[in-house]
Parts: sequence; C-alpha cells; structure tokens
Amino acid sequence: MASRARRTAVRRSLLFCFLFVVGGAVPAASQNRFGVAEAPGYGRWSAAVDSARSLVRAHMERLGVPGASVAVAVDGDLVWAEGFGWADVENRVAVTPASRFRIASISKAVTAAGVAKLVEAGRLDLDAPVQRYVPGFPEKAEGTITTRLLAGHLAGIRHYRDLEFQSRRHYDDVVDALEIFENDPLLSPPGERYSYSTYGWNLISAVVQGASGEKFLTFMRREVLDPLGLRETVAEYADSIIVGRGRQYVRSEDGNLLNAPWVDNSNKWAGGGYLSTASDLVRYGSAYLAPGFLKPATVRLMWTSQRTSGGEETGYGIGWFTRTVDGRRQVWHTGGAVGGSTILLIWPEERVVVSILTNLESARPIQPARDVAALFAASSSGS
Repeated sequence: MASRARRTAVRRSLLFCFLFVVGGAVPAASQNRFGVAEAPGYGRWSAAVDSARSLVRAHMERLGVPGASVAVAVDGDLVWAEGFGWADVENRVAVTPASRFRIASISKAVTAAGVAKLVEAGRLDLDAPVQRYVPGFPEKAEGTITTRLLAGHLAGIRHYRDLEFQSRRHYDDVVDALEIFENDPLLSPPGERYSYSTYGWNLISAVVQGASGEKFLTFMRREVLDPLGLRETVAEYADSIIVGRGRQYVRSEDGNLLNAPWVDNSNKWAGGGYLSTASDLVRYGSAYLAPGFLKPATVRLMWTSQRTSGGEETGYGIGWFTRTVDGRRQVWHTGGAVGGSTILLIWPEERVVVSILTNLESARPIQPARDVAALFAASSSGS
C-alpha cells in the first residue's frame, strides 16, 4: 500500500509539473512590479490579452514559427507574459515566460545602457577617438572614429561578410574579436552615411572595457543587469548549460523546419550575443520610462536620431531606432540571430513596452509587436 501511495504521489507531482510547464502564462501582477499575480486573471487587460493572443498565434501560423515568448509592461508593471508553441520541437518542450531566446541585436540596446552609465560618470567621451580607450585599434585613413559614430552606425565599419554570421570560433576577450574587421578599410568616411554594423558595436564593447577598466561582461552585469534585476539576461556561452535556453530553427528553401547551425556568439557579445526572456526585456525597456536608472537628459540623447555629416537624420540614436510611425513616437530595436527573430518596442508617451522573442530566423515580429502595443495602449487609456 505504501508503495502504491508513493507511486500515486509521484504521478500527481509529475502532472503538476507538466501543467505548470505547458500553461505558459503569467497573469498581471497585483502587488509587486514584475511579480507573479496573487490571483488569476488579467482584470482590465483581459480583452487586450485575448486579442493579443490571437494576433500572435495568427502570425506564428502564417510564418510557421515554432515558438514565441511575449511580454507587455504598462507604466512599469508587467501586465502580460506568455509562451506560445515549442522551445524544443523534437522533445516537445513548451515555451514558457521563463524560456530564454537569443535576443540578437537587441543586445545593442542593452549595451547602450552601459555606454550611458560611463558617459554619466564622466569616464567616456562620446566624441573622443576610440583609440583613447582601445589603443590597439588601427587609425583609419578615411577619418576619426568616435563612440558616438559607432553607436549610430555612422563610423563606416562594415557588417558581416560571407559566413561570418555563423562564426564558430570562440574568443576569450572582446578585444581579440576585433581581429575580424579591424584592418579592413572603412565603407565611407566616418559620419558620411548610415551603414548598419554589428562589428561597430563589437568595437564599442572594447571601448566600454577600456573606459571602465574591467571586462565588458563583468561591467555590464554590475552596472546594468544586476541593478535592474535582469537575472535571466546572460551572455550565451555555446558550451555551457543555461537553464531555459530554447532551441533555434531555420526554414529550408522548400519550407522544411531545420535545426539552426551551431554557432559561437562570443565574437559579438555587445552586438548580438545575449540570451534573455521577454519579461526581462520589458523590464529593461521600462527602466527608461522611470526615474533612477538613467538621467532624463541621457535618455533623450539615446533616443534622438543622429545625423550624417550632411545633416540627414538616420532614424537611429545611440543603440535605439527612434522615429514616428503612423503618427506615434516609437523607440525600438529588432534582432535577427542564427535561429531567432526578436523585437523590443517602447511607446514612450503611452508608457507601453512590448517584447516578442522567437526561435525562427525569419519570424519578423515587428508588426505584431506594434499591433500588441496598440491593444494595450487602448486599454490603458480606456478607449
């Protein structure tokens, strides 16, 4: 009898664990900001959540997205977080709010906060030559490269070439990874034209390291991630066990779902090497809307479009895309990783922050994120 009772208890425990994993949703927090609700239900957000679920599911079905994680914060509070589909298709592991995905180029927006902290502390001059902080980086005949220009994709540094996007080489230090592009000529004189470059942010990570006097990842953990409670945001080490890390997928030319190629992202921590959850990212975005983390003048600097030397606005500030879309001010960063597509979107006036992370390279979640933001903005205003 005792043995049968133990077996029954084990079955019940396993059933509880299964229901917890596949449930996938975290209701709105009733007390603690970014906490789990004490009671089920979404209250005033129920209609927005229902509509947003339908939007996300329709987008996933249309593009064949295996898994997605979505989170929304309004006025600093997490109001919805939910997983959809599979974090691991082969083993039928469901996506939950705790699933970690490659955030790809959203890493640039996260790194931007480290840059901002150094500027506020007077340890980094955005307009000084990068050689002040990275003495070994070669000077360029085309002109002087500064951190401001790098941060706005105006420095003339090239982007990926050939199969570099799928790099498998491990780098122990961000300075070592500069060898990929440091001796290449610039695409144009610094400041002359906008040209998106992850490698420019690789150089920024070396600038942060030189200005701070400590390893890039150590500085980012101490000054950005830990103060904001971003415990699920980590550099992706290919050889490490990382709890909650989802698998990554691509689609073949004939539409078949395939495992994404194995890569080592240590060559680009600052530009595209972090893992995170959607909830962590909306927490990060919400920090820009509240006092305490960065000065208001610093946020304005980061969210103001830079200009080319000819005076043309680029639509990109310091680590953030920033422009008016459909009559509404929007700030965001998208990301495209090997086996992932992501977005972190902020509507500053409405105080709505949305993140959608997927494990498919071609998922294109930017429009769904805007549609989701509109739903919660309408609910927030009572319209």
